[in-house]
Amino acid sequence: MIKHIVMFKLSENADGKTKKENLDTALDMLKNFKELIPVIKDFKAVSNAPNAPDSNCDLALICDFENIEDLNAYQTHPEHLKFGKFITKIRESRAYIDYEY
Repeated sequence: MIKHIVMFKLSENADGKTKKENLDTALDMLKNFKELIPVIKDFKAVSNAPNAPDSNCDLALICDFENIEDLNAYQTHPEHLKFGKFITKIRESRAYIDYEY
């Protein structure tokens, strides 16, 4: 199994919207990811807790895949590419890791 974790720090204002508005849009886009992308075995999209430090990332995606080939298929899936186009416009930074377990 492969665990894929991606974390995003969002811009305070981007694409004409506030961080909160963009975060809400991102979470809405992600709510059906597991159903839309069949190679995903498990999926969570989580946002930073309200009382957590502002220096934390704002959004994290935690995904499980059967193997690296499924992860690669996810990377090129149209729904993932659509989300990637959106998040690239509103993020300051990202960090990610893929590990076997």
